Amino acid sequence: MNELIGRVFNFEKHTFPNESALYNRLASDGQSPKALMISCADSRIVPEHIMQAQPGDLFVCRNAGNIVPPHATQNGGVTSTVEYAVMVLGVRDIIVCGHSDCGAMKALSTEADLTAMPNVAAWLRHSHAAQQVCKASYPADLSDAEKLRNMALENVVAQLAHLRTHPSVASGIARGEIALHGWYVDIHAGLVMGLDGETGRFSPLREGQPLPVALPHARRLAGEGEYALAAE
Repeated sequence: MNELIGRVFNFEKHTFPNESALYNRLASDGQSPKALMISCADSRIVPEHIMQAQPGDLFVCRNAGNIVPPHATQNGGVTSTVEYAVMVLGVRDIIVCGHSDCGAMKALSTEADLTAMPNVAAWLRHSHAAQQVCKASYPADLSDAEKLRNMALENVVAQLAHLRTHPSVASGIARGEIALHGWYVDIHAGLVMGLDGETGRFSPLREGQPLPVALPHARRLAGEGEYALAAE
């Protein structure tokens, strides 16, 4: 802890003075982040570090398993964060970011006994769809490492589906104002992969190549089209 406190002092003495213009602008003008990133609380995954982001670039929500509960009447931290990011900050890109060696996903892939942690067990129910996909659709003879990786990838897909149940997100998608991204960070390889919505698979993010996007910006109104016009 003393080491961390020492870094706080370093921020006050060196970091802040060197970036005072940026902080003054953010304090005066407020924030307008470029994206909302929902990532795991794992201490090895730091969204700002991965994206080399400056203060003001990212609106970040972190929790165990990078989970987005489906929208419901009950208030929750993730739900409130998503709603504020979209409706107040005008965020146009939302990233759900999973990672390798995730403890939450490991509990699901190994069907660990979570009796002593009832709140963790309740939280991880939001990932049961991913767990069922892995159990029913992948070979049973995979290694533990392969099972864990598949669980983390399928969990990103499941949480993106949950995200679309949030009214503010659904409305933004319909207007073509919001794009969804599913990422996976391989800690061991230093590799970031993105979900391609057309193929349903993850591929590495590479400079100079098209960015894999789970759901790109595009207007989607079911009532539009030639049949809607014909019905009139």
